[in-house]
Amino acid sequence: MTGRVDAEGAQVTTAEASHDVDREIERYGVLDTAPGRDLEALVALAAQVFGVTTAAINVITGTHQHQIATAGFEASVCAREDSMCAAVVTEPDAVVVADARLDDRFAQNPFVTGAIGLVRFYASAPLVSPDGVVLGRLCVFDEEPREATPQQHEALEVLAARIMDVLELRLRSRQVEQAVVELTRTRDELKRSNEALVHFAAQVSHDLRNPLMVVSANAEMLRLEPAVTGDDELVAMVDEIADATRRMSRLIRDVLDQAREGGRPRGGSADLGAVFDQALLDLRPLVDRTGAAVTVERLPTVPGDEQLLYTVALNLVGNALKFAKPGVAPRVHVSAQARTTAWRVRVRDEGVGIPAEHVDTVFLPYVRAHGGTGSSTAEGHGIGLSTVRRVVEAHGGVVGLESLEGRGTTVWFELPDDHGTGDGVDAEASLS
Repeated sequence: MTGRVDAEGAQVTTAEASHDVDREIERYGVLDTAPGRDLEALVALAAQVFGVTTAAINVITGTHQHQIATAGFEASVCAREDSMCAAVVTEPDAVVVADARLDDRFAQNPFVTGAIGLVRFYASAPLVSPDGVVLGRLCVFDEEPREATPQQHEALEVLAARIMDVLELRLRSRQVEQAVVELTRTRDELKRSNEALVHFAAQVSHDLRNPLMVVSANAEMLRLEPAVTGDDELVAMVDEIADATRRMSRLIRDVLDQAREGGRPRGGSADLGAVFDQALLDLRPLVDRTGAAVTVERLPTVPGDEQLLYTVALNLVGNALKFAKPGVAPRVHVSAQARTTAWRVRVRDEGVGIPAEHVDTVFLPYVRAHGGTGSSTAEGHGIGLSTVRRVVEAHGGVVGLESLEGRGTTVWFELPDDHGTGDGVDAEASLS
């Protein structure tokens, strides 16, 4: 078996070695591009160092020798078996021969015998990639025999290394250009996606505003009915409907603004106590219908987008109310704990819980994992917790849950506190 031994000591056949070389040559792209002034300057300098007029950068594939840059003559391609450099391509160091006619490696070579050329003096050094693959050799030659000094010998190796540096730089530059192209393509795709999101949000906002306007208009008309104006309880109910429609209108507008801004939270402070109070106010019909007891401990003010965090509160408390045990009034408790650089907010219920096999998937879109024994038949599309995760992560936070099937669930989220924990805590509130 002929060939070479790789870095780990394994035998590599000649065919395998040639395949490796061809693949590396293709990666560097040296056969498809012009030599460039840098390579032409280096090969001319090599000829000048030896006081000759001809030199070449020879890249050697499995079948041919390609002269990718030359000095003193036009570049050409020849068969690998005719190449002088191919005869010493496995030599790890520079090869310097005063008269090729007297060297067994070259005496019968057509570049020496006159069939192709009349080379006498020959010197070359390997072109080795950082991965240890020999691409070819830097070669200088002359038709007259001559001797070379140790300094010329060393200079040839240095110039071969610099040629390899140029090829490596070209490769890295192409890779950077390709990466820029990919990033530009990704940016353009994101831009198109954002434009589609804005269009979708605008369409949804339009579709939601129409029925909302009907509700608002009917609430205003109802507020003027004598049967309502004379009953303080009915007046309060109608006012709550009107307030809810106004909040919903603001929410729709904010959703559209968020879409236009790419979903990034707006700066400012979010009073989580007020946020959960508003969510509970909007959930009052569900609280009243289920007879729920909801308690909210003192909650902090944190950096964040209050409107986006309202959707977190609405989804978490709403889920806790909906997924109750059949025939049992829901009990929900909201609390906050100061951590080193963040606040952890917990929403705990005593509902049906989440089956263990679904705990890791409930934050994915369209997953509704409340399916254990005694499960609630609450309606939903499975986007609530995925929305919670997106909003919390957009604020630089994390979200998670703890649940035991049949014994309740605690969903928690952490939000960074840039000003230090413990600031801005509201008075205790409760709703039952």
